[in-house]
Amino acid sequence: MSDYTIVRVGNEYIVQAGEKSILRISSRRRAVKLVIDAAELLDQQLAPRVDDAPSIGCDPDISPETPEVS
Repeated sequence: MSDYTIVRVGNEYIVQAGEKSILRISSRRRAVKLVIDAAELLDQQLAPRVDDAPSIGCDPDISPETPEVS
């Protein structure tokens, strides 16, 4: 989250990512909340999901007792 900054310009707050302005909002608290939520979503996206993990189980369509037919 260190890549984000919140800058006050007049009555508004600008959320910046690096050098780019990405959001303009009137409430600093709301800006902080949105940055935290975005960082959490990015962390979830980068973490491997359990469904994507390789399986060590057998393929349910292949029975080890049934010989292959050529």
